[in-house]
Amino acid sequence: MTNHEISIAFQTDKRARDYIDLAKLVDQYAFDAATVYCDAPFHPSYGPLLLMAPHISKARLGPAGIPPSRMHPLDIAAQTALLADLAAGGAYIGLVRGGWLADHGIRELEPPITAIREAVDIIRLLLAGESAGYDGRVYQIVEHVRAPYPLPSRPIPLQIGTWGERLAALAGEIADEVKIGGSANPDVIPVIAEYIAVGGARSGRERGAVNIVIGAVSVVDDDREAARWIARKAVSLYLPIVSKLDPTLEIDPDLMARVESLVHAGDDDAAARLIPDDILDRFIFAGEPADIIEQCARLYDAGAQRIELGTPHGVSEAGTGIRLIGEEVIPALKPYLAPA
Repeated sequence: MTNHEISIAFQTDKRARDYIDLAKLVDQYAFDAATVYCDAPFHPSYGPLLLMAPHISKARLGPAGIPPSRMHPLDIAAQTALLADLAAGGAYIGLVRGGWLADHGIRELEPPITAIREAVDIIRLLLAGESAGYDGRVYQIVEHVRAPYPLPSRPIPLQIGTWGERLAALAGEIADEVKIGGSANPDVIPVIAEYIAVGGARSGRERGAVNIVIGAVSVVDDDREAARWIARKAVSLYLPIVSKLDPTLEIDPDLMARVESLVHAGDDDAAARLIPDDILDRFIFAGEPADIIEQCARLYDAGAQRIELGTPHGVSEAGTGIRLIGEEVIPALKPYLAPA
């Protein structure tokens, strides 16, 4: 079995030198893509990506993902063109509605699905060198606006991140891939695939034309329990949110409310201890390399085309986990992965 991929993702909370060092480390291994997040109030995606791009020769680079409510499509197009100029392995664009926007004083554009559709239209017009003149419900741009910078030499793939039925259907119409963020649950993949197929049918696309990416917090270490503890603490921040999004699971809402309350109170240890193992394994990649290999195989078999292993990667430092992924996990998954 071939033609699957594996990628690595980073939170944008680092010094400039750290992004460069991580890029050099990633480039030593057979990752198909390297992603950075665009979560408020961390660094927006493109600064870290532009620092990393000169040091990554193989993996494609992109953000997963940018809310159009936070960055205008004119800016997304311009930054993507600059990234594509540097990224030897190619670039991609990732868009999302976004989480916790109101907490950071960001008002979501309305209607949100229309905002993403129109943002995609404008980005593609600009990157194709065409007029970005647009008279939409969300965006209005005059006819003479065009990209005044060098354009990418090839089309830029589009990823839409979502768990939602309507946005996944839109992705089925217009995107190249859908990312299910914050999940390691094989059971959710066929559900999202059905959502995508609805939109694909509307636009005459074949089932399977849109790839599914799944990714979550990842911690890999030879000390299994230490890895799972670090991952348990990391996931406690977003588990109360993403646990509501997974239609295949029934999770006690009172339990999630207690986890969220403890996180807000700054007691991450107590929050982490509340999370049962069976729930934990649906939302993280954690343990020894053999644990990660087994999880990835289940996800590929369930229909994931790409698996994205996210921050923090290691127990004490990211590099240890990245090396274990590169030296043990990726070689063991070779039967699934496309030839380099």
